[in-house]
Amino acid sequence: MRFGISAPPQIKVYGAFFVYSFCMGSMFPRLPDIQRAMGVAEGLLGLSLIGSAVGTLISLTFAGRIIEAIGYRRVLLCAIPLLSVLYALAMWAQDPVLFFLALVPVGLTIGAIEIIINIEADRVEHAIGRRIMSRAHAFWSLGFFGAGVVGSFVAQTGLAPQWHLMIMIPVILVATLVVLGQFQPAAHRTGSSTEETPRLAKPTLAIMMLVAVCLSAMLMEGAGIDWSAIYMRDVFGAEPFWAGFAVAVVAGSQAFARFFADGFVDRFSPVVVARTLLSVLGIGVVIVFLMPSAFMAYLGFALIGIGSSALFPLAMSAAAQQTDRPAAINVAALAQFSFTAFLLGPPLLGFIAEHYGIQWTFGVGLPLVLLGLATAHVLAPKPVSRVVTP
Repeated sequence: MRFGISAPPQIKVYGAFFVYSFCMGSMFPRLPDIQRAMGVAEGLLGLSLIGSAVGTLISLTFAGRIIEAIGYRRVLLCAIPLLSVLYALAMWAQDPVLFFLALVPVGLTIGAIEIIINIEADRVEHAIGRRIMSRAHAFWSLGFFGAGVVGSFVAQTGLAPQWHLMIMIPVILVATLVVLGQFQPAAHRTGSSTEETPRLAKPTLAIMMLVAVCLSAMLMEGAGIDWSAIYMRDVFGAEPFWAGFAVAVVAGSQAFARFFADGFVDRFSPVVVARTLLSVLGIGVVIVFLMPSAFMAYLGFALIGIGSSALFPLAMSAAAQQTDRPAAINVAALAQFSFTAFLLGPPLLGFIAEHYGIQWTFGVGLPLVLLGLATAHVLAPKPVSRVVTP
């Protein structure tokens, strides 16, 4: 007998994105408490946070065959509850080195989940004949928003992060069984290639241009998630709830924008949408950098969430349309190179925050926004060539 609700496949995909991100997002509103407990500056905290990024990069590179052998259903139903356990264990680390080491298996599990849910979203999209990828990622942001709100309330009560994350284990386990208990993987895309994508795909000039378009969004999304709570605490002396609420503002505004992104891309061109989002992102970065007031800072975080919402999916679509080599290789190259930027982001931003002030964590995003505006033209759809057969 299987537990869980019966629902259409796209609803299961949305549920998987939500439960996974709700689990993943529980730690970030508590980063000010974690930093205070360790007694470290932002630079060391940033270095310790790359433990999960290292594990995720390893998993994204090597876990595909293992997941295929075990089966998507088994891995997903085990990995999401396991992720909550690993996060809870990481909270007991007493110094940055142990925190880094504890986050590596967290990253390994994240990578496996990312592979499954993104492939599943792509296959369901193909099966039902309409786009769901941006909306699926909207549910990811919505889960992060929910975790940010819950984490802010818990932080205000004074409950230690260790016990907060321990309480999340049964919550995530029940949510996984209810939402995904009847999950069955979708069939492979018809006519899809069976060749294995290279583990390390070399980026071309076109791919590097696409990286330039979305680099500001990736780094500023990471800054909003990793550093916004500490920013509100250090700059405005915010109470634990209002400090953690900044994380929820970034994720909530991002979720809102992602719900409508596909419609705007269909109505307008990817270039117009990208330049609009980059402009919104730039305004948000300037507001947060100038830090005029706490209210304006929340507005800036909301604009950062909106501006960073759809740039990476747009770049991924453009990579898949490149004709110089198979689409899978171009997509892999963009994903791997972009994730390397994620890997370098936390320590770089932590170093900047420690030595130049927390507001510069966001200030460095402005030149990257200008770079994105200068290269956004590469998102233009490729013309479809027609072959006439006599």
